[in-house]
Amino acid sequence: MAEKKAYPLRINAEILSAVQAWADEELRSANAQIEYVLREALRRAGRLPKPAKKKTEDGQ
Repeated sequence: MAEKKAYPLRINAEILSAVQAWADEELRSANAQIEYVLREALRRAGRLPKPAKKKTEDGQ
């Protein structure tokens, strides 16, 4: 899994409250919910980088 970096986020209180309620329903933290929503948006837009191919034991 990729390294996680801290990023300060300024967010409207109403939006944060809605995200927290959504996260609670899906048994996630608000932070995990925001990351999930961003990842899904990136995936749908075709903007997620392709995962690096793993090398086999013989180096190929």
